[in-house]
Amino acid sequence: MSKQTVEDIKDLKGKKVLVRVDFNVPLDDRQNITDNTRITAALPTIKYLIDRGARIILVSHLGRPKSGPEEKFRLAPVAKMLSELVGKKIFSTTDCIGPEVEKVVSQLKDGDILLLENVRFYKEEEKNDPEFAKKLASLADVYVNDAFGTAHRAHASTKGVTKYLKGYAGFLIEKEIKFLSKILNDPIRPFVAILGGAKISGKIDVIKNLLPKVDTLIIGGGMAYTFFKARNISVGDSIVEEDKVQLAKDILKLAIDLNKTIMLPIDHVVADKFDANANFQVVTRAGIPDGWKGMDIGPNTIVKFGHAIKKAKSVFWNGPMGVFEFENFAKGTLEIAKLVAEITKNGAISIVGGGDSVAAIEKSGLANQISHISTGGGASLEFIEGKTLPGIAALQCK
Repeated sequence: MSKQTVEDIKDLKGKKVLVRVDFNVPLDDRQNITDNTRITAALPTIKYLIDRGARIILVSHLGRPKSGPEEKFRLAPVAKMLSELVGKKIFSTTDCIGPEVEKVVSQLKDGDILLLENVRFYKEEEKNDPEFAKKLASLADVYVNDAFGTAHRAHASTKGVTKYLKGYAGFLIEKEIKFLSKILNDPIRPFVAILGGAKISGKIDVIKNLLPKVDTLIIGGGMAYTFFKARNISVGDSIVEEDKVQLAKDILKLAIDLNKTIMLPIDHVVADKFDANANFQVVTRAGIPDGWKGMDIGPNTIVKFGHAIKKAKSVFWNGPMGVFEFENFAKGTLEIAKLVAEITKNGAISIVGGGDSVAAIEKSGLANQISHISTGGGASLEFIEGKTLPGIAALQCK
């Protein structure tokens, strides 16, 4: 999947460049940004355009506005943060199309940055309405997509505009494609995939696409209990997707047919209720007692998983090993984070993808020791599933 990038655009000086970014950042009750990762991820592309005298028009969404503009989803806090990060004024508008926007765009000088208002204030955005896309495209001479987090959506600002403007990948999307393609198509072996999270249902296609490619598949988190149920092992009151038990059986059989190793927990930290302060104990895989539910992988499992991870030269990790938001049940996830960071330091390639996985690696304080942290949870999973991402497919090929 070789796409032309922002570096392939000739003569950027004076050109109006529409840049789709993913500034869907978390905000607290006072409209303060609590994590600016998605903004900093777009800086290399923005600074490249500034340095070459482009007139930059940024388009993003924020949150899930239901019907038109909502004050809590305006991009003013983002403009303020971006201004601090790039060290210059950020122009802004109260809309993303229309006369006001056109006027501001006409007054932009080389190197200026305009941040349009939340594109999802228009329902036409998610519907990929051609007329809305045409209005967005009319603001610029060329289009750059650097919003990997929305690349799996066929929206007006990710796909529709490419009918009217040539589209190029920003540096962030280029990096995402590079790392994810490498681990899917040509991983350095041994290749270990670590999957966690609450449910197997959201990871079915990921498992099916990864299993033939990996050497070892590690499964933890709540999804592990559906696999235990498939093997008739008592799971107590742990989360189980009853309608996916047969699927779990099929996956276990497929692993045998492919001569692949699937590793499941051998002990568990269990609690008597889903609560940060619940009573808890460690039990073996032989069975979780009734009235107790699995909340984390146990100490012996950490050691077992660690043996496989330490041998790995490539790792893909998606999903926490337990309820890491609760301190008593965070150890499994944090220990896996340490193991992945350790092998990365020793030359292995590590990729962390998915919202909860990223939150976990950030909590561990080891984010800067991972080869690549994907900025798109859903997009990275769909990429790993082998699906075509509309926002990337629409860009110019090399």
